[in-house]
Amino acid sequence: MDTMLEARLQTKQRNTQNSRETSLWSSGFGMKLEAVTPFLGKYRPFVGRCCQTCTPKSWESLFHRSIMDLGFCNVILVKEENTRFRGWLVRRLCCFLWSLEQHIPPCRDAPEKIMERTGVQNVISGRDPGGAGEGQVSGLVKKEVQRILGHIQAPPCPFLLRLFSWALLRFLKCVFLNVQLHKGQMKMVHQAAQAGLPLVLLSTHKSLLDGILLPFVLLSQGLGVLRVAWDPRTCSPTLRALLKKLGGLFLPPEANLTLDSSEGVLARAVVHAAIEQLLVSKQPLLIFLEEPPGVLGPRLSALGQTWLGLVVEAVQVGVVPDAMLVPVAITYDLVPDAPCDAYHASAPLGLWTGALAVLRILRGWGRSRPVCVRVHLAQPFSLQEYTINARSCWGSRQTLEQLLQPIVLGQCTTVPDTEKEQEWTPATGPLLALKEEDQLLVRRLSHHVLNASVMSSAVMSTAIMATLLLFKHQKGVFLSQLLGEFSWLTEETLLRGFDVGFSGQLRCLVQHTLSLLQAHVTLLRVHQGDLLVVPRLGPGLTHLAHLSAELLPAFLSEAVGACAVRGLLAGRVPPEGPWELQGIELLSQNELYRQILLLLHLLPQDLLLLQPCQSSYCYCQEVLDRLIQCGLLVAEETPGSRPACDTGRQRLSAKLLWKPSGDFTDSDSDDFEEAEGRFFRLSQQSRCPDFFLFLCRLLSPLLKAFAQAATFLHQGQLPDTESGYAEQLFQFLQATAQEEGFFECADPNLAISAIWTFRDLGVLQQTPSPAGPMLYLSPAFTSWENQEKLEQFIRQFICS
Repeated sequence: MDTMLEARLQTKQRNTQNSRETSLWSSGFGMKLEAVTPFLGKYRPFVGRCCQTCTPKSWESLFHRSIMDLGFCNVILVKEENTRFRGWLVRRLCCFLWSLEQHIPPCRDAPEKIMERTGVQNVISGRDPGGAGEGQVSGLVKKEVQRILGHIQAPPCPFLLRLFSWALLRFLKCVFLNVQLHKGQMKMVHQAAQAGLPLVLLSTHKSLLDGILLPFVLLSQGLGVLRVAWDPRTCSPTLRALLKKLGGLFLPPEANLTLDSSEGVLARAVVHAAIEQLLVSKQPLLIFLEEPPGVLGPRLSALGQTWLGLVVEAVQVGVVPDAMLVPVAITYDLVPDAPCDAYHASAPLGLWTGALAVLRILRGWGRSRPVCVRVHLAQPFSLQEYTINARSCWGSRQTLEQLLQPIVLGQCTTVPDTEKEQEWTPATGPLLALKEEDQLLVRRLSHHVLNASVMSSAVMSTAIMATLLLFKHQKGVFLSQLLGEFSWLTEETLLRGFDVGFSGQLRCLVQHTLSLLQAHVTLLRVHQGDLLVVPRLGPGLTHLAHLSAELLPAFLSEAVGACAVRGLLAGRVPPEGPWELQGIELLSQNELYRQILLLLHLLPQDLLLLQPCQSSYCYCQEVLDRLIQCGLLVAEETPGSRPACDTGRQRLSAKLLWKPSGDFTDSDSDDFEEAEGRFFRLSQQSRCPDFFLFLCRLLSPLLKAFAQAATFLHQGQLPDTESGYAEQLFQFLQATAQEEGFFECADPNLAISAIWTFRDLGVLQQTPSPAGPMLYLSPAFTSWENQEKLEQFIRQFICS
């Protein structure tokens, strides 16, 4: 991968306006330049392996250790060698010649084949509900089918695709410094495609550019035209017509009608037929599992689950024997199309609006540094294999109200031995038409794939810098100190098995990152020749909180564990007490399990993204193991007890040696009964207090927003609609941020998460009304005493 120093030289050549900024950095600090080496030993961490529990055969078949050594390629770096021609003229026209050589298979007979599908023919002939039947003209139904099909897709235009690829390549070269792709990940996808099965790519959604960037990347790598399932809400009718010519798919609005509606039955039959024909023709399909940027609501996309449900049903009925699912993620240094109010719903994007946005991006490129992009393709796995193995991992689940409300109100102290059932994504018409068991399969598959996509994403330099400035140095930090901490956090990220999206000399990396964040930080020169970096208050801290969320998955287990330890010590040691006093307290393993479980149930599933095949108790043990590995907890061995390092089994004849696969952990304990006599203390190493506080603060924006939402219960105007109460709570969070300085909590998404969590917890109840669902306080929380109990329950996990 190109070093950031080379990127800096390229940027200086393209833009001479940075000379003043360069002179600011030219003053030396009297130190030797250090290089960030993002490798563990000799190799960079290879991420993206599929789940060994749910898909063991895929885990073995599509991976080889030699794949890890293939390195990266810059997708937008098109040279003379990428074409069949040579010469000085080719070097000037290589981008245009490259676009002409892309293989685009024709699919002109697709509409006729869709009309011939069994489901459509059954509706036309009247053998299914909503069909033509006797006395009705089937010709009218055929015209309606053609209209619906025209709303869904159109045959891709090869000339338009080549022209658009050439124009997009020129645009991407202007906007992005590089678009990196791991060759080993691409090789795994090629191997899956050679198996003769359709590819379904399931991606995160960070930018509106994702839908055009991913098809370009896969077309350049020889996978053909990628059919993209777009969200109709983000596109105007004119833009939808253009995107359909480029391979786009759109769900017709009639498909979301009720199950007994004739129009809905017809539309769903046509959608099913279109997906079946696409899978039979082995065209790759891209589905976004996250909601588009700027849309408030659940993280998982209802539309994405709908398209995935169509694929699952097509495989189950035998239209194709199997499909290969590929988790995909894109990470940016900064999202180029993110406006100031990116977290508020926006109007659909039209052709004219899109053209103005492109010109605005190109104009801003002339005054700022281009950003880097990483495309991540995780290991493909078999949908059929997952379907067979995943059903065995399903167990009983309870609602959050059943799990936590008695504990919050002090009615009991035992945490039920069951999983949490929490589903915020509403089901659409095509998904509701599936069996209840298949709906559950699609939901859990969505969580599983989104977890794989997030875990394979590289951490960009802006996320590391935003985390340091927000959670360690909100009052400012000298650049000489920031250089060392940037290197430290990079190393900690790599040690947890996450890749990073940068390399190069440390000082150049920090310079490049701060220049990208220049709108949110202030640089002050001090008399010693150093620079003081101070985050800007207000929206600047809110933006840094959004960027730092990209780093949270790497430290999520430790952050949950640290907050759980804080909750355990809350009733024993004053929060402002010295670290040595907190280290005296003995923490039993059962108490730690209980606190971790309570926090896991409180945190939203959209944040945790736990794999459905992993039980909460296994995750508790993983959290505890992480705290021990990072040195925060040390085992306290009592006299006469078996040493913690002794892994030998005792009383083998009285133990059950075989356990379900979900119960195997890296722990040195074989069952939870042995945990009763195990105790731990906080480590007294000098680095532990700061690291413990850093981990606790990673979850502080969400937990503080929840605590402030509990405070707001006796101030809010209820009953009110969900959107109205969310606006009330968001205004309260903004006012509190102005008073206390917690601007990272002033986020409308956090307000909605708090409301939905309180609704699941039974704090708020919902009733239908003509104006929409109305929220009101449940009888259990109308008293001020119970509201105070809720707030104290949340605040025990917050470290001030």
